[in-house]
Amino acid sequence: MAAEISLEWCAIACTFIVTLLKLLLVPAYTSTDFEVHRNWLAITYSLPYKEWYFENTSEWTLDYPPFFAWFEWTLSQLAVFIDPKMVTISKESYKSIETVWFQRCSVIATDAIFIYACYRCATMLQKSDKRLPTHSSSPQKAAVFIIISVFNCGLIIVDHIHFQYNGMLFGFLFLSFANLMDENYLLSAMWFTILLNFKHIFLYIAPVYGVFFLRNYCTDKTANGFLAFLRIKSENLVTLASMVIVIFSMSFYPFFNQIQQVISRLFPFKRGLTHSYWAPNFWALYNAADISLQIVGKNLHILSPNSTSSATSGLVQEIEHAVLPHVSPLETFMLTFLAVNRNLLNIWFQPYFTKTASFNQFLRSIVLCSLTSFIFGWHVHEKAILMSILPATLLSLHGTRQRHKVFLLLQTVGHYSLFPLIFTPFETMIKICLLLLYCVYTYSAFSNVFSDIPKSYFRLPMLNHFETLYVYGLAVNEMYCLLIHPFLTSQFTFLPLMLTSTYCSIGILYCWFLLYQHAISLSYLPYLKKYN
Repeated sequence: MAAEISLEWCAIACTFIVTLLKLLLVPAYTSTDFEVHRNWLAITYSLPYKEWYFENTSEWTLDYPPFFAWFEWTLSQLAVFIDPKMVTISKESYKSIETVWFQRCSVIATDAIFIYACYRCATMLQKSDKRLPTHSSSPQKAAVFIIISVFNCGLIIVDHIHFQYNGMLFGFLFLSFANLMDENYLLSAMWFTILLNFKHIFLYIAPVYGVFFLRNYCTDKTANGFLAFLRIKSENLVTLASMVIVIFSMSFYPFFNQIQQVISRLFPFKRGLTHSYWAPNFWALYNAADISLQIVGKNLHILSPNSTSSATSGLVQEIEHAVLPHVSPLETFMLTFLAVNRNLLNIWFQPYFTKTASFNQFLRSIVLCSLTSFIFGWHVHEKAILMSILPATLLSLHGTRQRHKVFLLLQTVGHYSLFPLIFTPFETMIKICLLLLYCVYTYSAFSNVFSDIPKSYFRLPMLNHFETLYVYGLAVNEMYCLLIHPFLTSQFTFLPLMLTSTYCSIGILYCWFLLYQHAISLSYLPYLKKYN
């Protein structure tokens, strides 16, 4: 009981401190996403719902699923009393002091869902550890999970400076995790289905949910992988399918007659292979390779002087490469599917029978699937790295040393890759301080919780010398971008972004390789046990 009370007080203390921090950030720089959500307030308040997905007065059109649109409508009913101009549709952006405080505080208020979900996951983490032979550090691990989740510097940068509602969305995801840890499959599926109807980017991890639930809830787990199709639990399958269909119907039925328009808004495939700032993934390296080959080709007079890549235009558009082949959305989809296919097959053919092992398999698959989609997906935003980092937070404290390493490296590189989102001088110091404090705490917390981690004055905990040098290289890259590049030349304005993106791509691809290698080794584990 004492441990449970301390966990509750940990959550309360974290809530109080992080809320004060977020309130201090209210006057901070606001990005275009701030105007995006302000415009959505205006659209949902000023127009009948049948016109929401057709409105295009502003370039920031509504492109989230219906549940999020209704969420904006709910906020707009309060916003009109704070500042009526806030909910007026206009082509020009609008920002008043009242608007800033209302929108910022709406994010802070909805973060309560995320904090509660973290607490639920922490309590389940503590209970699962108590089933193991040694669990002396389980209360400490659960408390560390709450702290590193609630104070996640990426969420603070993206939601409370740049401006979005990711905290609320990840709250839904973590509520789904908490219910699955308790083997409450229907509630877990319900929360994830609700999440999909708030933000469709979580389709990245939908294949894992689909395969895992079919195998663990809708079929006989003891049956051979192929025979499992013949041993369907019809009642479970019908119940699960009905629940999912009902939620999607509630979301999309009001827009049924305009479903094609809604789909075109949700999936705008003409936006190009990469965003204006390249997300640190495989395609960032692809773009960088194309630009490098273009420079070499021009110097060797192999390419025409007019041959240029549009990848550095800074615009959201179709990208034309100068040397390397053009990449289509279908090709990125096929590459992503092939990369994640082995993981999905592992879930189906090798189900685990204990609650803890089964959830470990699920969570490992979620992290790998989201990271694979981030690396090979079409027009990926840099903010999508949080879809891998936050689930990896729970996985790292629920698993092996390899997972500790991947989380520590992934969160360092992934959070740093968000830096180009914030470029104003005052906020630059804030983001640097946030990342440094977060990294110092996470690395030291892992050293304390997992006492078997060897100590070294030079090497970071869990990382080898090469990995440690790579992390220190992030600081070198940042010093160049901030202190050296502005004084060198007025040309190549895109160079700091390209350097940050490509350098971070290396670290994120390395983390993906470690996870993928681990997944492959697990797929051969039954055969090794059989013949040893």
